[in-house]
Amino acid sequence: MTKNWYVLYVKPNNEKKVAENLAKNQIEVYCPMFKELRQWSDRKKKVESPFFKSYVFVRLLDAERNLVFAVPNIVKYLFWLGKPAVIREEEMDTLKKWLSNDRVEEYKISKFEPGKRLSVSMGSLKNQKAIVQEVSNTRVRLIIEGLGIVLNMKIKDLV
Repeated sequence: MTKNWYVLYVKPNNEKKVAENLAKNQIEVYCPMFKELRQWSDRKKKVESPFFKSYVFVRLLDAERNLVFAVPNIVKYLFWLGKPAVIREEEMDTLKKWLSNDRVEEYKISKFEPGKRLSVSMGSLKNQKAIVQEVSNTRVRLIIEGLGIVLNMKIKDLV
């Protein structure tokens, strides 16, 4: 029996706590985080935020899938074609490698319009097919077809 990576949908703003509780229950979990500067009316503060809002990845046997529901704030598994979505090991490795790389600001995107299909030509996501969903001055949202995810990136010096 092999363990698979699954995607859990969790209540908003509970990603970090859910990941901690799953880890306490001996469940392999991945919840990528990044630091961002948040501004309130009276101060600015660096906070840790989840890279994927409302999603946490878990690796377990198919027979163990119900164990996660012992942890509060988990809503459901993400489904694809009527079955819990399974992320291949090599896709998770690519995702982990890419997200652990602090050099994302080296990537530049220019003249991409929403709806345009593209193939990533460099970096850890090389040869992944994507659809540009949204482009702003500092943010890009891509649908990475092979991974079945939407990737939101904040990029410095977006041209």
